[in-house]
Amino acid sequence: MNSAQSFDPIWEKKYSSGHMERYPWDSVVSFVFRNYPRNKQRKDVKVLEVGCGTGSNLWFAAREGFSVAGVDGSPSAIEAAQRRFSEDCLSGDLIVADFTKLPFEDNQFDLVIDRGSLVCCGLLAGKQAIREIHRVMCPSGRFFFNPYSDRHSSCSSGRKGPDGLTLDIADGAMVGVGQICFYGRQHVIDALSDFSIISLQHMEWAEVLCPSWDVHAEWRVIAEKTT
Repeated sequence: MNSAQSFDPIWEKKYSSGHMERYPWDSVVSFVFRNYPRNKQRKDVKVLEVGCGTGSNLWFAAREGFSVAGVDGSPSAIEAAQRRFSEDCLSGDLIVADFTKLPFEDNQFDLVIDRGSLVCCGLLAGKQAIREIHRVMCPSGRFFFNPYSDRHSSCSSGRKGPDGLTLDIADGAMVGVGQICFYGRQHVIDALSDFSIISLQHMEWAEVLCPSWDVHAEWRVIAEKTT
């Protein structure tokens, strides 16, 4: 796959085979409730998820009364998300689209979520996607950026590919998920150069009952659009 592409086809294969996320990530729930603008009614707060998969995070946000939109490169994922929303009588603008060319007008969204999706493309495509995120966000809008860290066990178990990608991961939690871009601190800061970073957390924990020491490591970053 060309490193300039922002969607790894392995995800369409997974979703078309029935892969389904049912419930929202706790980090996303916390981000939404702590950062949505209090000067708006929830129905007027617009939330975008980039790489929404089958819509579990947006399902939660829509149930809580927020206006939601999501993009994913997998048609099967979007079909599953739309079906779930319909079954639960929820509304959302769920679209098959490229991260680097978001199909939205400027200055629309109060909150934008990336929970481990932009890591599926290289650093250049990730940077372009984040420029697009900045474009579609409202002034003072907030972005939750949640890439995997280069201290993750899986980072050292694959071979290095182009544009910061790790390929053929053989160990750790990232086995079977295709190419991954693991971010160091400077990668995070460079990717968010158009934003003001208001929270930069590095989360790391180890599974010690495995045959080998397995470390999961990720960044949880909250950034604000100031210009």
